[in-house]
Amino acid sequence: MKMEWSEEAARALRGRFGAEPGPLKLVYDAEGCGCAVSGVPALWIVDEPLPDDVRAESGAFELWYEKRHEIFFDETLRIGYLPDVRSFSLVSDAQIYTNRLAVLDRRSTAAKA
Repeated sequence: MKMEWSEEAARALRGRFGAEPGPLKLVYDAEGCGCAVSGVPALWIVDEPLPDDVRAESGAFELWYEKRHEIFFDETLRIGYLPDVRSFSLVSDAQIYTNRLAVLDRRSTAAKA
């Protein structure tokens, strides 16, 4: 998997979480959706990747994903930023996954704050 970042998205992510936010993880979050194929993409900031996570090719940030989620995404993805609505987008050449990509801080330090 390859992730491309717009300059706006990289700047917004760093502005929100610091210059080096730590490992990021692209997930297909099906929790509360009722079915494993009815999930939504999300981007998590994590303490560290899990042993079975796969590293994506991603220039701006360290990005990981679960091999089992690979089926839900195209090979090349792009994350953009929509400043008017202060929202991240996830797209590929074939589709728009979301214009409201959830970016959640799942680090253990975030839980204590």
